[in-house]
Amino acid sequence: MTPVIAAVTRRIQNRSRESRSQYLGRLHAARRAGPGRAKLSCANHAHAFAGQTAADKLRVKDPGAPNIGIVTAYNDMLSAHQPFEAYPRQIREAAREVGATAQVAGGVPAMCDGVTQGRPGMELSLFSRDVIAMATAIALSHDAFDAVLALGVCDKIVPGLLIGALAFGHLPVLLVPAGPMESGLPNAEKSRIRNAYAAGEVGRDELLAAETKSYHGPGTCTFYGTANTNQMLMETMGLHLPGAAFVHPDSDLRVGLTRAAVHRAVALARAHEAPLGLVLDEKAIVNGIVGLMATGGSTNHAIHLVAIARAAGILVDWTDFDEISGTTPLLARIYPNGPADVNAFQAAGGTGFVIRELLDQGLLHEDVTTVSGATLRAYAAEPAMVDNEIAWHTVPEKSLDDTILRPAAAPFSRDGGLRLLSGALGRAVIKVSAVKAEHRRVEAPAAIFDSQDDVLDAFRQGRLDRDVIVFVRFQGPKANGMPELHNLMAPLSVLQDRGYRVALVTDGRLSGASGRIPAALHLVPEAQTGGPLARLRDGDMVLLDADAGILELKVESGTFAGRAGAQRPLAAQGCGRELFGNFRAHIGDAECGASVLFA
Repeated sequence: MTPVIAAVTRRIQNRSRESRSQYLGRLHAARRAGPGRAKLSCANHAHAFAGQTAADKLRVKDPGAPNIGIVTAYNDMLSAHQPFEAYPRQIREAAREVGATAQVAGGVPAMCDGVTQGRPGMELSLFSRDVIAMATAIALSHDAFDAVLALGVCDKIVPGLLIGALAFGHLPVLLVPAGPMESGLPNAEKSRIRNAYAAGEVGRDELLAAETKSYHGPGTCTFYGTANTNQMLMETMGLHLPGAAFVHPDSDLRVGLTRAAVHRAVALARAHEAPLGLVLDEKAIVNGIVGLMATGGSTNHAIHLVAIARAAGILVDWTDFDEISGTTPLLARIYPNGPADVNAFQAAGGTGFVIRELLDQGLLHEDVTTVSGATLRAYAAEPAMVDNEIAWHTVPEKSLDDTILRPAAAPFSRDGGLRLLSGALGRAVIKVSAVKAEHRRVEAPAAIFDSQDDVLDAFRQGRLDRDVIVFVRFQGPKANGMPELHNLMAPLSVLQDRGYRVALVTDGRLSGASGRIPAALHLVPEAQTGGPLARLRDGDMVLLDADAGILELKVESGTFAGRAGAQRPLAAQGCGRELFGNFRAHIGDAECGASVLFA
């Protein structure tokens, strides 16, 4: 193990000693109490299985026949979740093959950020993660299950499922993915048309045609945003079957992997092995952060991994992320960090290649518990169908395309894709894996906005045609739920292409859309709580230096301290936002995971 990774792991373990001990105490008490089904009264038992087939009713009475709880995020609004419609039937059939039963314990909401970008519904996006966690807990509260299969892929859904399932961390839990859609319009062309539309060079018809060719069928969107980062993390943390992430929906291999996941969950239930709360320990969380950095993954996980860890009693912060990033080589370039999509990444060697390279360099903890029944080394493999069964073989020794995937000995960069910025304005994260070196330092006047729409209006009017650092405030979790500001990427890219030095700073989010524009995100403390951002004024000189880790204000400190803070307009109503006032009032800050559950 490299010294930095070992030291960060020890620091997290020491920092988390009390909270982790409390969590494990609850976990072991639940394990000692025995299976929930054994404690059900006859009436409880009858209610729990009244809807099952006659054969399953007979089987479920056998204490040696595990009952698997399915928590599904199925809907057909999300292309990535549309394939889950058929999964409960497949899972029940696979469970019967090994003398077990399976039931849909419950469903959880799953919204598509691609639909809500720039719309009022995006203000509910981050909140949905904690709603999903609570819905998962409700589904499992029947206490009638011996293991859990969680069906989810996209942005807030996988973190929410994990957070909820960790409240039942005494049970084995496997995440079951559905895979990416087939490749569509090349990402470089999609980006070109988006920028051309922002500049007024093409119309809406051409833009819609391009977007439809990009997002065109069942499966995950193929760029490397939060959804596909989720899938990489589930493998790096040992919660998928090896190589399960990036196999297409409805392929024979995908059906085989789902069947194998069921068989594995039944085996773990019978053996009382690999409960979720022991799989997700401090080493697994560090492995997830390393994987995030090595692949240039979504900035959302500077929030989600923190919240997942807290659900297991583990305390991490952005300093941990920054130090891990500083020692982790960047091995992958997947859009928006490069032109290739996740299908090309998978074809070049995929997550298994990345895991092998990181293990060989001592950057990942190999000695962790995984749902595979082996150490993390088992994940340096890819699956194949052999005689109608899944078999694993080693990943290619060399990358099959070194423009997409490289070995640790010859990485794209010697450090990872995420950095911590700090200074008089607070703490923020920035993803630099796609930002050219000449764009990483911007010193320019501030332009202050209170909404994404106001920025777009200023761009259309030509008021941003200059060197500028765009600040969008009152976008933090307490202000309006911390929406993603994806719609700003195209106009800011246009400005940069015109030769201006530009950057974005916000207490909101940007997610996997973080690309070639320097963007300081998740700024804490947020403006809503009286953070320095609320006292910033148009024209204040600001320095953003990603390489030096600086976000500094060039205003005399006494002058700045004497300013009154701006006040946020009244909270927006409509589109369900009025129902989440309690969330906004009680949510924690971004560096603590932006959660109402651990505020």
